[in-house]
Amino acid sequence: MKKIKSALISVFYKDELAPIVHEMHKLGIKIYSTGGTQAFIENEGVPVVAVEELTSYPSILGGRVKTLHPKVFGGILARRDNQSDAAQLETYEIPEIDLVIVDLYPFEETVAQTDDEAEIIEKIDIGGVSLIRAAAKNYNDVLIVAARNYYSELLALLQEKQGFTAPEDRRLFAARAFDTCSHYDTQIFKYLAEGQDITGFRESHTGGRTLRYGENPHQQAKFYGELADVFEVLGGKELSYNNLVDVDAAVNLVAEFTNQPTFVVIKHTNACGVASRPTVLEAWNAALAGDPVSAFGGILATNTKIDKATAEAINEIFFEVLIAPDFDADAIEVFASKKNRILIKQKKTITPGKQFKNLLNGVIEQDPDWKTETAADLTPVTTVKPTDAEIQDLLFANKLVKHLKSNTIVLAKNGQLLAMGCGQTSRVDALEQAIAKAKKFGFDITGAAMASDAFFPFPDCVEIADKAGIKAVIQPGGSIKDKDSIDYCNEHGMAMVTTGTRHFKH
Repeated sequence: MKKIKSALISVFYKDELAPIVHEMHKLGIKIYSTGGTQAFIENEGVPVVAVEELTSYPSILGGRVKTLHPKVFGGILARRDNQSDAAQLETYEIPEIDLVIVDLYPFEETVAQTDDEAEIIEKIDIGGVSLIRAAAKNYNDVLIVAARNYYSELLALLQEKQGFTAPEDRRLFAARAFDTCSHYDTQIFKYLAEGQDITGFRESHTGGRTLRYGENPHQQAKFYGELADVFEVLGGKELSYNNLVDVDAAVNLVAEFTNQPTFVVIKHTNACGVASRPTVLEAWNAALAGDPVSAFGGILATNTKIDKATAEAINEIFFEVLIAPDFDADAIEVFASKKNRILIKQKKTITPGKQFKNLLNGVIEQDPDWKTETAADLTPVTTVKPTDAEIQDLLFANKLVKHLKSNTIVLAKNGQLLAMGCGQTSRVDALEQAIAKAKKFGFDITGAAMASDAFFPFPDCVEIADKAGIKAVIQPGGSIKDKDSIDYCNEHGMAMVTTGTRHFKH
C-alpha cells in the first residue's frame, strides 16, 4: 500500500473535480496545479501550489509548455525504492508526486466540430500525454487518473482507503491510462494520415462492454463503441452480438431509401422483406408479405415514424428489434404489452469510414460500397427498352443486391421485394431459389424485375427468368459472353440494362 502525499492536477474538463479536491484536502494531500485548473481549485477554497512556483518557470508559448520540466517529471518518475533516485530528488529539491490527474485536449471532438486545421492542431496535447505516460510507467509508486470517466472511482478510492492505494489499483489505472493515450494517438494519426499513402493500420474505439455471448453461447464477445451517439433504446432487453450484426445490416439497407416510407425485415443480415409505399403501415404490410415465415424473430427497420396503427400490425408477430427515426407515444404503449421487444430510435444516419476485418494473420480494409445507381447510370443493351415503371423496379432491386450475400438474385415488382436467392455458389441456384420462394408465398412474378449482383457468364439465368415471366433485367455487365445473354433477351422481347458496377458481398 502506498500513501498519497502529493498530487498534480491539470485537466481540461473540471466536471466532478470539486469533491475530489475537497477530499484530498481533507486527507492532507498537497496539490500542485496550473492555469485554469489551479484557478478552479482556488475558487473551491482548497490550498494549491502553482506548478510555476515549483519549476521557477512560467507557462510559455501560449500555454504549449507548462509542465514539461524535470521538477515535475522527476517527482513522478522517481522510483521510491531506489536510493540513487531519492538522492537526486534531494539534490535538486524535487518533491515526490504520488497522484497525477490529467486529461487530454478534446482533439477528437474538435475534429468533429470544425475543419479549421489550425484549431485542430492546437488540440494535440503534448504535456498531458507526457504526464500520463510518465505516471503510468511508474505505477509501482504513482496513481494515474487519465480521464474524467474515472473521477467517481477515484473519489470512492480516496474515501474507502483513506488516501492509500494498492498495487492492483495503480496497475489498473495505468492500463486505462495507456488505453486513453493509445486511442488519442490513433485519432491524431487517422486525421493526419487521411489521403496519405501510409501503410500502417490503426483503429480504436472506446466504450467497450461485455455482451451476453457471441454468435453462439460458448463464444465470449464485446462491443466497442458509443451506441448512444446514434441510437436511443426505448425498451426491451440488452442487444446481443447477433442483434448488433443484424441491426447494422438493417440500418445500412434502409438508408438506401429516402423518397418513400420503406420497411425492411432482416434475418441473419439478409433482407427477407422490403417494400416502399405511400404510408408506413402499407410499407410494413408489403414487406411482411415478402416472407412472413422468416420475419418471425427478425430485425425490423423503417425510415418513417411509427404510429399506433402500424405498431398494432407489427405487434401481431414476434420480432427481436425495431428501428425507426421516432415512435408515437401510443405506439410505444402498444409494444409495451409484450416483453423483450427492443425498440430503437435512430438519431442519425450512420456513415462508417473504412470497413475492415481480421483474417489469416492480418487485417483487410476497404471502402464501403456506397455506390447506389440511378437512372443515369443505366445503359440499355437490348432492343426492347425498360418502361419507366420497370426502371423504378430495377433500381429498387439493385439497391437490395448490394446488401445480400453473393451470389444473389433479387426479384421485385411495384416497389416490393418478391423474393431473393442469396449466398449461393451458383447464380442459377440463386435465381431458382428466388423463383421458388416467390411462388411459395403466392406472388405472380410475371412482369417482375430481376437484379443480379454480378454479370451473367452464360445466358442460362435470363432464359430461366424469361420462362418464369420476368421481362426486365439489371446486371453489371462485363462478361466476355455478355452478348449471349443480350442476344437471348433480344430474341425473347426482354429488356436488359447494365450498370458497370459489381456489388459482391462476402
